[in-house]
Amino acid sequence: MGNEPTQLAADPIGAWRYVGLMLALAAEVIAAVLALSYGRGKKEWAVQTASGNRKLSKRTVATAMILLAIPLTIYFGIFFLGDRKFYFISLLIILETMLPFFFVFERRKPQARELVIIAVLCAIGVAGRTAFFMLPQFKPVVAVVIIAGVAFGGETGFLVGAMTGFVSNMFFGQGSWTPWQMFAFGLIGFLAGVLFKKGILPRSKSALCVFGGLATFIIYGGLMNPSFVLTYQSKPTLPMFLAAYLQGIPFDLVHALATVVFLSISARPMLEKLDRIKVKYGLMT
Repeated sequence: MGNEPTQLAADPIGAWRYVGLMLALAAEVIAAVLALSYGRGKKEWAVQTASGNRKLSKRTVATAMILLAIPLTIYFGIFFLGDRKFYFISLLIILETMLPFFFVFERRKPQARELVIIAVLCAIGVAGRTAFFMLPQFKPVVAVVIIAGVAFGGETGFLVGAMTGFVSNMFFGQGSWTPWQMFAFGLIGFLAGVLFKKGILPRSKSALCVFGGLATFIIYGGLMNPSFVLTYQSKPTLPMFLAAYLQGIPFDLVHALATVVFLSISARPMLEKLDRIKVKYGLMT
């Protein structure tokens, strides 16, 4: 980042003008959310978890506990490995996300179709991110991760998000940002699955679009923006973090808008097809 954070932080008037511009862009994103989320036939596929089926599974609880271990893993990589062993840290995160599945498979023989559907969702996320390589930040990854979490649970959403971030960076370039992206994508997928399971997030176009836009802007942007300060500044300060957040707002808005667009287009057909697959083969039960 060089001296950009400190330069922006040193000009408070310019920073507030910058914030005002970004708020105007945010209003445009909200308008796009409302416009894209309006449509016919919502009741045909909009569902909510039944009140008697909102208890989280042991696998989901185990994933929530592992979520606490992943930031510690990233912290270990930054301050003890000099942020240079990002491949090693990324592989550790992948192993940590797979632990809940190992716990379940200890009690029964895993069906290949369960693993195949997760691999297909990861492949869709990777292919989608690669297909839109020419449009910076305008990617469908978060939309795919949210759909995976809603369809198959928070632990699957986290695994799809983490694996998509790691594998897609084989094309975009691995670096110290990879573990942060894996955690950010995975966290959004996990929250989508948990909120749907608890009946907080209805499976409707409007709800998914609003959640996707806010999650992309707040969670993904909120994690990735300070990560660059921690990576490139040996002595980070509060003004540096503030400047990083301000400079990241335009990119976060574009990313959030992309998530809204892709959810508006693909959420319904993908979830309907995944529902049929779940019923036909008894997946993730």
